[in-house]
This record gives sequence, structure tokens and C-alpha cells, in this order.
Amino acid sequence: MKRYIWLLLIAISFLPLASFFVPGLPVTHDGQDHVARIANFYQALSEGILVPRWAGNLNWGYGHPILMFLYPMSSYVASLFHSVGLSYVDATKAVFVFAYIASILSMYLWMSTAWGKRIGFVGALLYGFAPYRFVDMYIRGAIGEHMAFVFPPIICFFLYKLATYAFSKTYDLRPKIYYGVGLSISFAFLILSHNAISLMFLPLIGLYILYLFIFQAKKSLLFLAYCLMSIVLGFGLSSFFWLPAFIEGKYTLRNIVTAGVGPERFVPIKAFFYSPWNSAEGNTMTQSIGFFKTKEREIRFLLSVFYSLFFVSLFIMTPFSAWIWERIMILQNFQFPWRFLSLTTFLSAVLGGVSIPYIIKSVVRNSQLSKTQEPRTTNVLLVIFCFLIIVSASHMWRPKAYQTKDESFYTGIYKSTTDTGESSPIWTTRFMEQIPKEEIEVISGIARVEKIRRTTTLHAYRIVADTRAEFLENTIYFPGWEVLVDGNKTDIQFQSEIHRGIMSFWVDKGEHRVEVVFRDTKVRKIAAGITVVVV
Repeated sequence: MKRYIWLLLIAISFLPLASFFVPGLPVTHDGQDHVARIANFYQALSEGILVPRWAGNLNWGYGHPILMFLYPMSSYVASLFHSVGLSYVDATKAVFVFAYIASILSMYLWMSTAWGKRIGFVGALLYGFAPYRFVDMYIRGAIGEHMAFVFPPIICFFLYKLATYAFSKTYDLRPKIYYGVGLSISFAFLILSHNAISLMFLPLIGLYILYLFIFQAKKSLLFLAYCLMSIVLGFGLSSFFWLPAFIEGKYTLRNIVTAGVGPERFVPIKAFFYSPWNSAEGNTMTQSIGFFKTKEREIRFLLSVFYSLFFVSLFIMTPFSAWIWERIMILQNFQFPWRFLSLTTFLSAVLGGVSIPYIIKSVVRNSQLSKTQEPRTTNVLLVIFCFLIIVSASHMWRPKAYQTKDESFYTGIYKSTTDTGESSPIWTTRFMEQIPKEEIEVISGIARVEKIRRTTTLHAYRIVADTRAEFLENTIYFPGWEVLVDGNKTDIQFQSEIHRGIMSFWVDKGEHRVEVVFRDTKVRKIAAGITVVVV
């Protein structure tokens, strides 16, 4: 029976995914940009760069450090799909399909383990068919947030298993190791899926650990120690990404671009209850919570905590929380208050999944039905409710249009950076807005240039200078770029008023081999070293 439930959930999951099996790319806010970013990511991987940090073809061909700051998990998965023969567009669509199905199954895994199959089934449907899920898929094209939905239930599953199984058999070390490693990996994957969303879920994870500590783990301090150690290891596993992104973000326009954005995107309270389906941007975008009930006969600690966190999440999205956004600067990194719909989607699925079966069972029990009719009636009402969950979202299962473009559109020079400019270096303009005439130009003196090799992180030239000459390497500067003339490091200029943020350098008269190389900084090396040590 258990196997059939899994198969049924997979079959139901495909209903809203039919639009991804239509030729072309769904037209969304960010979908096209994500395909181009994935193409640059895969190019770096194919060159042997295990952790791509530079996108050479983005930003009108001047390159961009965006890969350092945006969630790599979806790009790794898309690259895997592309490596087996899918186009970049199809690989991107495959990520949406895979993550959607995996998120529903992961929620069922946790909730059915903790509360039983009925609750798990209802909770999984509420999680998968919440309006915000389709906003991410068919309006925003938010591949990182979409991928992040897979991992909070898996984290909760491993926490639950640690509390209820591993610490009920203290003499056996194997389950502690098994579930602890699973917790570390799933937590690392959440960070790699979306850095802001992972930060958003930290309080929920902490509160769930507290609940398990009190009610499941027999107040075992060893359980808390295992949880803390596993989460620390998760941070360590993902440090190659988040640590450089956090520290080297000071070299970008992040704090300038995101300053004040949050208060401009608050959600009207009425939108939580009624928000017409549309594909517009900002506060006109659909922001409904979804089809769920939040009544529960018996108030338990976990549900009361989740209810509290649920309403706090709603509050933080409204204009009434403006004073909080003004004082807690880390909230600026979320950019859009309605991003907290990711958290409310999770919480409403749990609250509704636990509450609805009990409510239906209570109503049937208080009716005049016989004892033999009660189970059948309860099952029928649950089926009807599940049907309503699915049908209520059916008008959201399609994008507004599709676009079909040649693969070279995404692999060649791309006239965007895939973000709103917050990852642009502080020395350059937010967007370049024109393709350079040449990859390298002589801007002073007389010289001839022959291109030897060009990869994502290495631009090699043979230069014959008749006089001392200055060259403009049409790549924006970011820490890690170096210019080597005949193997010797030379000075780089990148703060010219004429060529803002673009690298220039001098070469003496004569023939030279020049290499423009992007290397890891000390921060990136340390971060990668931490990951290697943890592994």
C-alpha cells in the first residue's frame, strides 16, 4: 500500500507539469536569464573548473562574477541533465520538473513518518499545490527558490529520525552517524539551493529541534550536540559557496541595489486571502497563501510554535513591519518581503496536513453515522478535500507564453547578467549595455595582438609592441583577476573614468606572452579547503 501512495503522488505531481513538456521555454521573469547562466556554468565545468565562479559571456561579453553569489545547486543539476544530451532549455525545464516532484515526495516522507500516511498525503499535496509554487515555476521562473523547496522536509525527516530512533538506542552508533550525515548533506544542499531561503528557514529548524528535544529525544543533550554538529558540518560542506559570497559581497553593488527595496514590496493583507492569478511583477504578482485550514482540536507544542512562526512570516511581509526592515539590515538581502511566502507555504502545508484529517474525523465522529460507516465517510471526505486542493490551483498550471530560440543565443554573448545588478562589482557600471569591439584593444601606443587561447578563466595573447603600449582587456575587474606579462605579474588599472571597471595594463616594447588569469583569492581557497576537510 505504501508503494502505491508514492506512485500516486508522482502521478499527481505530473498534472501541473504538462506545460514543461511543450517545446520552447516558458516566458517568465527570470527563466531566459537562468538558461544563459546555466550555459556559462556548464562551460566552466567542461573546462575542468569544479566550482564555477565567473560567467565569461554574460554582461554583454564583459563577464560577471554572478556565479559566486547565486545558488549553484540548480546549475549543477541542470549541468547533469545537459551532459546526458538535453539542450540548455530542456535541462532547465528538467530541473523544475525534478525539483517539483522531489519536493512533494520529501514532504510526504517526513510527514508520513512523523504523523502517518493520511497526514503525509494531505500535507504533501498542500505543499505542492500552494499558489506560490506555481508563481515560482510559471511567473517568476525562480529556479533557486523552486529547488530549495525540496530540502526543508528532508532536514525535518533526518531530525525526526535522530530524535525518535537514533537516541532511543543509545548503544548503537550507526543510526546516529547515518541520520547525522543525512542531516548535514540536506542542510548543505538547502544552502546551495538558495542562500536567502536557507537563512529564512533557520529559525524553523531551530524550533523543530527544540520540539524534538522536549518531546521525542527525552531531553537528551547528546541529541542537541548531534544536531549542532550536523548543522555545523552542513555549513562546512557548503562553505565553498556561501563563505566567499558573504565575505566578497562587499566588492559588489549588493548593499546599494538592495537598500530600501524591501519596504517598496510589502504585501497588502488582503492579498494573502485573495490574489488573482497573473504574471505581473512586484506587488501585482499572485501572493495568495493557498487552500488550507488552520484549526486544530488539540493544541500541541509543535503546532502552536508553527502557528506563531506562520503569523510572524505573514506580518514580516506587510507594511506594519517596516520598522523591522529599517533596523535589521540582513533583511535587505531578501530583497522582496513576499519571499517569505516560501516559509508560509511550508508552514501552511504542515498545519493544514495535520489539522484537516483530524477535523474531518471529528466531524464524522460527531455525526449520526454508524461505526461501520465512519471510516468510509472519512476516506471519502479526505478524497474530496484532496481533489479540491488540486483543482483549486489548476488555472495556475501554465505560463503566459513560450519562446523558442537557438541554443547559440544562450551560449554566446548574452546581453544581461541574470540579476538586477546587485552582483556587479562596485568599480563598474551596473550594466555594460554594449558589446565590446574586440576582446582586447590597444588604447595607447602601437602594437599587434594575436589571440592564443581563451577560456572562462584564461585569456592568452601574443603581443608585439612597436612602442610601449596600453591595452584594454574588455573584462570587468573583480578580485582574482591577474595579468601576467611573460609570466610576471603586472599592475592592473580598473578605475578609469572612461573605462569604468574594465581592466587595462601596460606592456613594454617588444614581443610578449600575456595571460589574463582569474584565480581563487585566499578567501575562496580557505572556503574550498573547509569543504574538502569536511568531506
